[in-house]
Amino acid sequence: MAKVIASGVRKGNVIEHEDGKLYVVLSAENFHPGKGTPTTSIDMRRIADGTKISVRYKTTEQLERAHVEETKFTYLYDDGTNFHFMNPESYDQIEVSRDVVGDSEVYLQESMEVILSMYDGAAIALELPQRVALEITETEPVIKGQTASSSYKPAMLENGVRTMVPPHVSVGTRIVVSTDDGSYVERAKD
Repeated sequence: MAKVIASGVRKGNVIEHEDGKLYVVLSAENFHPGKGTPTTSIDMRRIADGTKISVRYKTTEQLERAHVEETKFTYLYDDGTNFHFMNPESYDQIEVSRDVVGDSEVYLQESMEVILSMYDGAAIALELPQRVALEITETEPVIKGQTASSSYKPAMLENGVRTMVPPHVSVGTRIVVSTDDGSYVERAKD
């Protein structure tokens, strides 16, 4: 076990909670109020039984990060019940349940490299690449004269996620989005 401060905890990390059980982090958000102590709110799922909890820590509070084996896998397909991944070195295939993949499901693309956290031979958490390239399937047309750099318009991506994009981006354009929150990063280079 390694110590980590609460503000350093990221989605997909596995930590040992005060109850002695292992939890996988679903989301971690830092709050810095104008007055008062900065805090970190962490949503976690207990590995043993899937119970979800939400805990708030001071950002400097020490947490025990569990040692899990992080292995690169390639996403293959979804059979409707489980997701199938392959280890690119050994060609071993494993099934991962829907509750482990969670909200990350919408960003999974065939042949995508992901990192699976393994504990006792079972996948307990999935870490996606920080950014993915997706195509815009629908958005409003460009409004002539709208040049303000801070103005964004809604767009629907090929995976069904809605995001805000700059006015110059149109349908059919491939863009890079953050897998953390689905926000627009830049136009895709491909």
